[in-house]
Parts: sequence; C-alpha cells; structure tokens
Amino acid sequence: MVGRRGRALSGWRTTSDGIEIAVRVTPRSSRNELSPGPGHVVARLNSPPVDGAANAALIELAAKHFGVAKRDVRLIAGERARLKRLAIAGDAEALAKIAAALYQAEP
Repeated sequence: MVGRRGRALSGWRTTSDGIEIAVRVTPRSSRNELSPGPGHVVARLNSPPVDGAANAALIELAAKHFGVAKRDVRLIAGERARLKRLAIAGDAEALAKIAAALYQAEP
C-alpha cells in the first residue's frame, strides 16, 4: 500500500503505547475473522453496520486476536467507513509480533 506522498505504508505501525493497524471491514459476513489483505487487515464481521454494531464487533474481535482487553482497543479513524484504523494499547513488541504473524511477515 502506498500513501499520498509515495511512501510505502505497512498494515501496522508501532506507537509509544502499542500499535496501530489498518483494517478493511466487511459487515454481514457468515463469521467473524481477521485475515491479511493488501496493505491492511481484512475483518469479516457477522454484525450489520447499524448503530455501531460492526465497530463494537471489530473491537471485540481485535482484542481477542491480539490478547488484550476490549478497553485497550480504540477506533481512531473511519467510524462510518469500511477502511478503519485501530489503536491497540499494550506491549508494542509483542503486538507487532502478532501483527507480523497475521501478515506472515517480519515486524
């Protein structure tokens, strides 16, 4: 994935208090799952995109996948869009390893 300034963007980046990940959401799927996508994580959610239900399901799924509490996952961009950005608080190195395993790449 390439940003506006022509720089390559990763699906995640470390921050001072954890990581941020880019997510593309597909609501009303047959099951909840996270999988790699082109420059982002693909989240398939069985919740509809109504009254924040899909966002709540995304936060719950990300918290479970990364092994953190739901309170440690925040939606920082894309509240009403398919492309979203999540901030996940915790040990940045451990979270980056989980993200790398999801992408099957080096952190």
